Amino acid sequence: MDRAAPITFDIVLVGGGHAHVHVLVNLAMRPLPGVRVTLVARDLATPYSGMLPGVIAGLYRPAQAHIDLLRLAAATGTRLIHAEANGLDRVNKRVLLAGQPPIAYDLVSIDVGIAPSLTPIAGATEHAIAVKPIGSFLKKIDDLVERCRQPDGPRRVVTIGGGAGGVELLLSLRTRLRAEARDTGIDADAFSFTLVSDGEILATHNGHVRDAFRRVFAARGMTLREHAHARAVTADAVSIGHSERLAADVVLVTTDAAAPAWFRDTGLDHDAKGFLAVGPTLQSTNDPDVFAAGDCAALVASPREKAGVYAVRAGPPLADNLHRRARGQPTDPWTPQRRHLALISTGERYAVASRGWFKAEGAFVWTVKDWIDRRWMRTYQDVDAMIARLPSQ
Repeated sequence: MDRAAPITFDIVLVGGGHAHVHVLVNLAMRPLPGVRVTLVARDLATPYSGMLPGVIAGLYRPAQAHIDLLRLAAATGTRLIHAEANGLDRVNKRVLLAGQPPIAYDLVSIDVGIAPSLTPIAGATEHAIAVKPIGSFLKKIDDLVERCRQPDGPRRVVTIGGGAGGVELLLSLRTRLRAEARDTGIDADAFSFTLVSDGEILATHNGHVRDAFRRVFAARGMTLREHAHARAVTADAVSIGHSERLAADVVLVTTDAAAPAWFRDTGLDHDAKGFLAVGPTLQSTNDPDVFAAGDCAALVASPREKAGVYAVRAGPPLADNLHRRARGQPTDPWTPQRRHLALISTGERYAVASRGWFKAEGAFVWTVKDWIDRRWMRTYQDVDAMIARLPSQ
């Protein structure tokens, strides 16, 4: 923002997701006279999804995988409002906030992630741990680890969901819990780990990748239940199919998540699951002054899976189109690539690379993943270097 000019235009970013942290820096690098950028954030630290399995496994400290939004906002000259958005008044162009007065916008962009969806599995709301939202999930993991450190703590861990998130979560949790067991004198072999998947694991990846992880599970003595429908969760079991009962002390759910409930009352177009419908310019399909990116958005012209890589790559086109719209210029379309390179951790310093028919695995893949993740994080964590690049105000 050009601090010398009076404020005549407000861009409000709702949520501190992967796309929005890029927007903050990008708009600060090319400020528009009279344009104020505001970030509304429920959480003041944004977790980077690519490093979270490493945090759970104990390979990274939590601070290494989080972006400090307070420092980032201060460095970029962004107004920061610590609050949770719970609605949008599009008639008066205001973002509604829980427990605080609404704030006005000329353009608004939404990048708030997704909410847990446990209702399809009976009892899951009461007895399971949902992965989303990530911010509260890490605290739940810390609490779980502490419980498992106790002599009479939980030992039978079950994860429901066979996507990359579920696979990485269970493998990482195994690494962490076995290390904690050794440190506290508990028998690490007393723990059991089971993954339950409706279909094959890693269904969006090629067969070589799936086989690689089947080998990893087998080598570590973990149970893999494919083509097994988790119907219900109780305090001590998961019901599979019509009659099978799988004993469990801890159940984690990584299956499909839902859109935030407040989206329903905005009047914005959405897809069948409630996610905000956006076109190739990342603008709402029925309101050109509303943008959305990340997991909470549905690209109607080019649907893609919910993956952090797409949220990261949406950052540059989102920033460019917000800049263009604020200047009264036409916005540019963006089409994300159909296939992306996925680097899937095995819970240790070893990973599997997957893209289309391609597959590679090894410690070197984890080293590449680690380098990519750390490089991306430095862009938003190294505030001094960022300030040095900003234009003088």
